[in-house]
Amino acid sequence: MDISAVELARAQFAFTVSFHIIFPAFTIGLASYLAVLEGLWLWSGRDVYMRAYKYWLGIFAIVFGMGVVSGIVLTYQFGTNWSVFAEKTGAVIGPLMGYEVLTAFFLEAGFLGIMLFGMKKVGRKLHFAATVIVACGTALSAFWILAVNSWMQTPAGYAFNEAGQFIAEDWFDVVFNPSFPYRLVHMVLAAYLTTAFVVAGVSACHLLRNKKDEVARLMFSMAMWLILVVAPLQIMAGDMHGLNTLEHQPTKVAAMEGNFETRSGAPLILFGWPDVEKGETLYAIEIPKLSSMILTHSWDGEVPGLNDVPKEDWPPVAIVFFSFRIMVGIGSLMLLAGLWGLWARWRGGLPQARVLQRFSVMMAPAGFIAILAGWVTTEVGRQPYTVYGLLRTSESIAPVEAPAVAASLLVFIVLYTIIFGLGIYYVLRKMAKPPELAKGPKLGEPIRSAGITPAASLSPKEEN
Repeated sequence: MDISAVELARAQFAFTVSFHIIFPAFTIGLASYLAVLEGLWLWSGRDVYMRAYKYWLGIFAIVFGMGVVSGIVLTYQFGTNWSVFAEKTGAVIGPLMGYEVLTAFFLEAGFLGIMLFGMKKVGRKLHFAATVIVACGTALSAFWILAVNSWMQTPAGYAFNEAGQFIAEDWFDVVFNPSFPYRLVHMVLAAYLTTAFVVAGVSACHLLRNKKDEVARLMFSMAMWLILVVAPLQIMAGDMHGLNTLEHQPTKVAAMEGNFETRSGAPLILFGWPDVEKGETLYAIEIPKLSSMILTHSWDGEVPGLNDVPKEDWPPVAIVFFSFRIMVGIGSLMLLAGLWGLWARWRGGLPQARVLQRFSVMMAPAGFIAILAGWVTTEVGRQPYTVYGLLRTSESIAPVEAPAVAASLLVFIVLYTIIFGLGIYYVLRKMAKPPELAKGPKLGEPIRSAGITPAASLSPKEEN
């Protein structure tokens, strides 16, 4: 079977962005976690917080570097495989991506050096400020990138020039388009959950080996508290995002739900097999009227079906249907983990909860899987458009030949597997080292034993 250049270009972008997205998702949450750890160290003076900070700082630097490198490739693809898309939308998305570099990336890159190497060269307050700025930079990066993606999903504030190109008519409406607030909250919470489960899994692994590891106990406890708080918030944010999607992208929701016919009092299809040819979801396991209740907050609310639009405007239904269920299923397990952690504290303490620790180790990659599943749901569900309802994917492709795209895709697969495979392996090796071995300066410790500058050895009242 011949594969078209459009399909190959989509596969190439999907492959590279799937590698890229896991790194920023981790660094957004990990940067905030580092800021919290250093803030608690300054506030309490407890050495255990700085030891945890040092443990994750090196990991953060490596993951941040891989995120930068993997992201550069994506911008080149706009000029090679998707030059028509870039030519038509560049006046809108180009400035937004430029703002991401000029603001977020400059903050991250400019202050990352102080984070990594400044502990012995600057005062505690300045070093903490650098950590906070890097954390803000990662969040700001998410702001701009999601503004671009959200505009492609729910375009607003635009007009067309004489050449048929998109131009910005109102930048506020472009950035704060109808789906942007929901996507931003949903993604940032997903990043925090991803980091929380990595921290929980790594610390649980070390607690299973040595339940007296003070740093591992601290990290596991903090991660479980975060999961308990953020998992329910993410479910609420996901529900609000779903309602927004129903309003602006009903066809995507129909594919997510596996609904082919518009129905009032529609059931929630838990599992099944969407058959596009027959126009029905086979072997469906349903809960009566629950889909209407979730999507319209009414037992008899009307839920749209795919048959309301022509078949050529349908997304790949099966992919959207199953990726959505993977995301929701993992989200349910995350909520279970948070509640389990609360129950374990009440029953006698997290260090003794060996089964929970084993479960946390298995759940360590859950956030990454959920983010990838959510990304597939969002982006594949937008098809057959690059700019929803306005610019088709088939009209966005550059004049490239399928063999050339296939060759570059093969090169990407080989290089990414080797380079990022080795990078991930190195990160896992660092995670395998016991946190109890991490060392960090103590507040008020003599300069020689702490190895820090006089500015860092002053008490909070003495430091400028």
